[in-house]
Amino acid sequence: MSYKIPVLFVCTGNSARSQIAEALLRHTDSQNFEVASAGTNPKPINPKALDVLEKAGVSTEGIYSKSLETLADRRFDVVITLCDKAAQECQLLANPAEVLAWNFEDPSASSDPKAFEHTLQAIHERIKLFVLVKTKRN
Repeated sequence: MSYKIPVLFVCTGNSARSQIAEALLRHTDSQNFEVASAGTNPKPINPKALDVLEKAGVSTEGIYSKSLETLADRRFDVVITLCDKAAQECQLLANPAEVLAWNFEDPSASSDPKAFEHTLQAIHERIKLFVLVKTKRN
C-alpha cells in the first residue's frame, strides 16, 4: 500500500491520551498510517505518558504537544477523539472523511497509580482493532 491513511488523534490537552494513541499507532503500523495528534487546549506532555510508552518499548521520538490550529492546513481521512469534551469541541475540523469518538478517562486525573498503564493497554487494544479493520479492505 503506497497511500498512507492520515489519522489525527484529538483530546483536550494533547498531554496524555492522544500522545499515547499517536505513538501506539505509529508503533503498530507506520507502513499504512500517517499519524498526528493535537489538543483543543494543549498542555505540556505529562511525563508519565512518555514513561509508560518507553516502558512498553514504544518510541516517543518526535512527539510534542500541539494545538488543532497548527494542523489546520492538513487533511485527515480519519479523526479520532479520545474524550467526550474533545468530541464536542472538534466541530471546527474541516471535513474529515470519518470521525470516531473513543472516550477514555484521563489518566492524569486518576488516583490509580496504574492509570497510565491501563490507558495505554485500552488504547492499544482499540488501535489494534482499528488497524485490522482499516487494512483488511485492501
